[in-house]
Amino acid sequence: MTVTPLQALPVERLRQRSSTKWRTYPDEVLPLFVAETDFPLAPGITKRLATAVELGDTGYTPPDPGIRDAFSAFARRRFDWEVTPARVRSTCDVMMGVTEILRAVTEPGDRVVVTPPVYPPFYDSVPEAGAVVERVPLARTETGWELDLAGIDAALAGGARGVLLCNPHNPTGTVHTRESLAALAEIVDRHGAFVVSDEIHAPLTHAPAVFTPFLAASDAAARVGYAVTSASKAFNLAGLKCALMVTASPETQRVVDALPDEVEWRTGLFGALAGLVAFDESSDEWLDSLLAALEHNRRLLAELLTEHVPGARYVIPDAGYLAWVDLSALGWGDNPARKILRDAKVALHFGPKFGAEGAGHVRINIGCSPEVLTEAVRRIGALVD
Repeated sequence: MTVTPLQALPVERLRQRSSTKWRTYPDEVLPLFVAETDFPLAPGITKRLATAVELGDTGYTPPDPGIRDAFSAFARRRFDWEVTPARVRSTCDVMMGVTEILRAVTEPGDRVVVTPPVYPPFYDSVPEAGAVVERVPLARTETGWELDLAGIDAALAGGARGVLLCNPHNPTGTVHTRESLAALAEIVDRHGAFVVSDEIHAPLTHAPAVFTPFLAASDAAARVGYAVTSASKAFNLAGLKCALMVTASPETQRVVDALPDEVEWRTGLFGALAGLVAFDESSDEWLDSLLAALEHNRRLLAELLTEHVPGARYVIPDAGYLAWVDLSALGWGDNPARKILRDAKVALHFGPKFGAEGAGHVRINIGCSPEVLTEAVRRIGALVD
């Protein structure tokens, strides 16, 4: 069945938004940095939020707004993953969930492995929880990136207490294989450690890649793992504040159930209402249309870089709408996004923010119209000697 790609909103309409993407830089700058998309909301979400505003339904989030069951059904439908609703608990956003779980499973000074280049807030959430970051960079392969399992094994053997996983990985867009995740779980289980898996980009996995939830990778993964996820990336709901903490064993469930009540009270009511609709089957058609639009853009970017920015190195991502591009060959320094912002008036995410491995790199948000993406790359190309 052919799926019609979702159409992005016109730039003049987008500039009426008040979010970070459209308020950080002046109008002459094309913003392709922060992880917000330029598409209209799924119709069911718009309708549900409009009804809530009309009713003045802006009070406290109830103990069970229905999102646990909705996510369980979504996970079964989209990932072939059986999630027990009683093992799902909500909070404000993914990084808050990550931080609170880390706080519960570590002691002050414990080391937690991260796998750079990786989402910059990982470097903040670990110390916020009282732990210390231990870096085990992704291994670069001929076709992309993968977990350095031997490096993680060595770090845990050396005393690290656990792993903060990004699955799918931001910024590379890597979808870790079931085999890799199962091998990670065996290593972690052997060392008596844990994995906290950020799975916020999971709904945006592009075929033929197949997303494997960490908790479903193996029996060992179910024992040692915690997953934190949200509808916010796929459905552009970051400002509404609702994430889900998921477990798959009695032991890990007890840890999450023992978190302070305030962790769950921080869930935004509008986030829960919007997430409930996002995870409903009625929104699947919209999500498939979004994926079709992103499928076009991730390949369009490859063509544009080849034409306008020779020397750029780009591996088409397995998931998401964030592209990791190596511009080292252009000689624009460790942080080429600064030159691009100043001289091309295009805002990209700074590569070094993702770790030392990000030197010479930029992250480009392709969750926009093909026209905006084309104009942005043409502007960057004009800077190439």
